This record gives sequence, C-alpha cells and structure tokens, in this order.
Amino acid sequence: MHGEYKVPGGKLVVVDLEERDGRIADFHLAGDFFLEPDDALDDIDAAVNGLPIEADVAAIAAAVRSALPSGAQLLGFTPEAVGTAVRRALVTAPGWRDFDWEIVHDKPVSPRMNLALDEVLTGRVGDGRRRPTLRIWEWDENAVVIGSFQSLRNEVDPDGAAKHGFDVVRRISGGGAMLMGANSIVTYSLYVPASLVAGLTFADSYAFLDDWVLQALRALGIDATYQPLNDIASPQGKIGGAAQKRLANGGVLHHATLSYDMDGEVMTEVLRIGREKLSDKGTTSAAKRVDPLRRQTGLPREAIIAKLEETFSNLYGAVPGHITDDEYAEAEALVESKFATDAWLRRVP
Repeated sequence: MHGEYKVPGGKLVVVDLEERDGRIADFHLAGDFFLEPDDALDDIDAAVNGLPIEADVAAIAAAVRSALPSGAQLLGFTPEAVGTAVRRALVTAPGWRDFDWEIVHDKPVSPRMNLALDEVLTGRVGDGRRRPTLRIWEWDENAVVIGSFQSLRNEVDPDGAAKHGFDVVRRISGGGAMLMGANSIVTYSLYVPASLVAGLTFADSYAFLDDWVLQALRALGIDATYQPLNDIASPQGKIGGAAQKRLANGGVLHHATLSYDMDGEVMTEVLRIGREKLSDKGTTSAAKRVDPLRRQTGLPREAIIAKLEETFSNLYGAVPGHITDDEYAEAEALVESKFATDAWLRRVP
C-alpha cells in the first residue's frame, strides 16, 4: 500500500506499507522533508510497524512522537502528517495526478447561477459524469453570499445592502458571509471525488485542497499561509476563506474567495459583523481583517487569476474546459426551484 500527503506549506510525506494479521507491516517513510538525526527515520519506521490498521491519525502520531530521540528535529512535516499519509495508504486514496483535471473559466453569470452551478457540477463529478474540475467564478452583479446555516437577519443589513446595490443569496456550504463586489474578489470552486480526500480529517481536507493556491500566491510574492479552519492569510492580514459541502453521491465541493480589492466602509454597512467576532480576531475593524491582493501585488485581477490557472495546470496537468449547455440548463432550473426562492434564502431567518 502506498500513501502520500503534501503538508500545506511544507513537504511531501510518502509511506509504503503492508497489512499483515490486522497490523501494519514493512512500513517505510520517505519524502522531501528534513529530519535530524538521520537515524530518527528508523525510529519512525519502527514506531509505526505493528500498529493496528484501525489506528487513527492521533494514535499514529503519538507512537511516532514517543519514539523520536530527544532533540529530534522534524522540518517540513509532523508526526500527524505521517499519520495522515498512513491513513491515506490504508484507504488507497488517490493523488491529484491520478485524475484528469479540467479548468473552467467561462462567461459571467448571476450570483444565483454561480451557486446553482456549484451544486450541479459537484453532483456530476460525484456521479462520474464530469471530470474533476477547477472553476473560476465570474459574475455580473454585486451580491452578499451567506453560508448555508447563517441567519439572514443577523448577517445582513438590508438597508445597507440596498443602498450599495448588493443582492443577497444563500449557498449550500457552511461558513461565513462573502461580500462579492464586481471585480473585487477572486472566487474559485473545486469539484472533486470524495476519494481524493479519503483518509483526511474534515479539517485537514481544507488545507489539502488549497495548498496549490498557497503555491500560486507565493509565486506572486505573497507569504501566504493557511490558518485553520479555513482562512488563507499573509503577515499583512487575511486574504480569504474557504468552505465545503459533501454530497451523498461522493461529490465534494470546495470553494474559496480571495479578496482582490475592498471598501471597508461598504463592508461594515452591508454586513452585520458583530464585535464579538472581531474581538476574537484581535482587531476592532472589519476592514483591517482583510488584506486585498491588489495592494499586496499591484497586479490586475486578471493576472492573478492567470497565475492561479497556470499553477494548477502545472501541478496537476489540468486542461481548459467549458460548462456544457446541458449543465447550464440544469443550473438554470435549480435557480428557479431553489436559489431564487424566498424559502431558500430565509431557511434560517
């Protein structure tokens, strides 16, 4: 059995093992990480050998940590990363390169259509009717997109939204509200089979699915990091956040919004951002929590999107693709039956 796990912002951890009488056997760790002293590698191998195949990430990490010699240095990986790679090996999780990827960057559509397309394309990947896909959103109006479980009246000031021309819509994934001003953010969605994130905890899958974005942002000169659970940040502030939805048919939606430009005053007038939420972030201003890409790079939005597409293609061999007429039609029907309805918008009043 073979498993791999790329530590977000770190190194690749590779494990090979066998299963014998319900226990891990012939275990070997490899990767492009750094480890001192050299013979600590043998200690890690010995610690994992003999563990029951049911051992979870925490149990494997504890065994590795207890076997390390005093003063051992693990650079670019952790005992938990070893545990994750082991779990992925035991469930035979495929890697990114085991799939044929498509990148879609099509015409602008309404925010409601973007949300409907997320549900349709996730379902089709889960059913095997579409290749795993990265889609870059384009939209033709301003909108506030609230999370599936957020209270409409608690999150959005209707007077502020009307004043600044923001429609309000609800998505199928959880998480917080997104202020989607025209040409002021970069939003993308990944539609992947559940097998890609097999063996990962739900929390770890966030960083795993966005590691390529960190690489793209670093190529633009941004010291990007991932902050659990779902924030992409730099030393200057938060850049964006991610959210997920997993469908019963095995399709996984992972989408993220990165701030390109922003008006902090508009944000505070449209969104009801409570003082408690801001206080636990160590700031008193919503505007100061977000550090847009335009300020950090000086680049046009199109250039940043081009770097995202280039990075994803180079890493995973993705090719350009398009949404089909049939997929658009299915999404349009879903807008009418769900995303444009008051019942959906106010499902949490």
